[in-house]
Amino acid sequence: MGLYELSRRLEKAEGLDKIGDPIAEFVPKLIPHGPVKDLLSGTWLGHSLHPVLTDVPIGTWLSATMLDLVGGEESRDASEKLIAIGLLASLPTAAAGLSDWSDTMGGERRVGVVHAAFNTASLLLFGASLAARRRGRHGLGVALSLVATGTNSLGAYLGGHLSLAQGVGVDQTAFEEGPGEWTAVLPEAELPEGEALKVDVGGTGLLLYRSGNHIHALANRCTHLSGPLDEGEIDGSTVTCPWHASCFRLEDGSVVRGPARAPQPVYATRITEGQIEVGTQTN
Repeated sequence: MGLYELSRRLEKAEGLDKIGDPIAEFVPKLIPHGPVKDLLSGTWLGHSLHPVLTDVPIGTWLSATMLDLVGGEESRDASEKLIAIGLLASLPTAAAGLSDWSDTMGGERRVGVVHAAFNTASLLLFGASLAARRRGRHGLGVALSLVATGTNSLGAYLGGHLSLAQGVGVDQTAFEEGPGEWTAVLPEAELPEGEALKVDVGGTGLLLYRSGNHIHALANRCTHLSGPLDEGEIDGSTVTCPWHASCFRLEDGSVVRGPARAPQPVYATRITEGQIEVGTQTN
């Protein structure tokens, strides 16, 4: 059985919920919605921050292991420094990953639990490796690093599975195709002032909201994790996702508050002969 099949089995391992669910419920108390959550989510970056940060610990630890294998005695000091840098870099990396993971559910959350377990094991093993090296037990330190490299590789594979197979951290509207031309979606009289409705246009759900003479049309599925925006709160200028409280401007779909990173797709609208029509994406 390959790693992919094992990863799919982890998605269905409901026993992991006993570990993951209580932790996920606690994380919002530790990292509530606000500037810190947005920072860790990568809202300011436009992409998830966690994968960017993982390059540092993975790169430094792998480099240290390569020096252990081919660098000789003169590279021992460099290996120790690389391991120490990786340990320091793993802290903000773990914080960003924890923030992202707390927003998941079901199979994604279960795979994330095992992903975190492998990464935690790697952190402890590299820490033990550094301690052994500094006590003069270089051989033990190298052995611990080799084991840690293995657990780190498995954790990295599961991280890739979360992103590439389960879509965690990607724009959930990336493959939605809105109307390619003006399309009538609703009689104007069926959308009163200050009310929101979900309509379907060629398989793509759109949120319609009327504000005065203007009708806003946004992709109804939240770019973060597919929350239904038509069930969220609208204050006249913004809409807030009911699932994780990402907030978007109705006018241009831009992100006001995370954890969403990507803006919400916005579509042109007009009224023709009493019908609301939706056109192509404008952002």
